[in-house]
Amino acid sequence: MTDIPSPTQPLAQPTAGISTDNSRLTSRANLKKAGQQFESVFIGMMLKSMRQANLGDGLFDSKNSETFRDMQDKQVAESMAAHQPIGIGKAMTEFLAKSQKALQDAAAASATSAASAAPATPDAGTTS
Repeated sequence: MTDIPSPTQPLAQPTAGISTDNSRLTSRANLKKAGQQFESVFIGMMLKSMRQANLGDGLFDSKNSETFRDMQDKQVAESMAAHQPIGIGKAMTEFLAKSQKALQDAAAASATSAASAAPATPDAGTTS
């Protein structure tokens, strides 16, 4: 027979499904992916608005073709965001990265290591 905990006995582990691990929030890759997804949603909304501004009824307009067109617009928006972004996702990513100190510190560390690893080039205006 199994032992059922009584209301006076505390449970060994919390039952809430909310994680307190915030390490994924400071990942530059996750932030970049969120920016790309934001751009995809934005482009999708833009395409949907353009579709609603049609000037007349088409010959083959039906609920089925509308559903297919919505699916196609979603794929086009995702493809555009991945391959030819318009820049709103990148702007959002940079804005959010400024507010996260860990990402700023990582970017500064990578910039200083890249600067120290690059060979010094002589100035073109000076002569030896």
